[in-house]
Amino acid sequence: MMSTTEKAAAALDLLPEELREPAVAYLVEQAEKFRALQRDIKQGTNDISAGRMREWNFAEFLRRAGGSGSA
Repeated sequence: MMSTTEKAAAALDLLPEELREPAVAYLVEQAEKFRALQRDIKQGTNDISAGRMREWNFAEFLRRAGGSGSA
């Protein structure tokens, strides 16, 4: 059975030469976004575990954002 890397390489080989580099660039970009998302999720779960988070009150947010200028 082929590994994921081998399958990706085989798929790239099927593309015309001029599409290979943009396809690889797209995959790299998506991988970077995924890593950033993983990092942010980890930070969020660490914040929850450390008690640095509280429930967000949307009604209170809207009240304060209502333009009265006072908090």
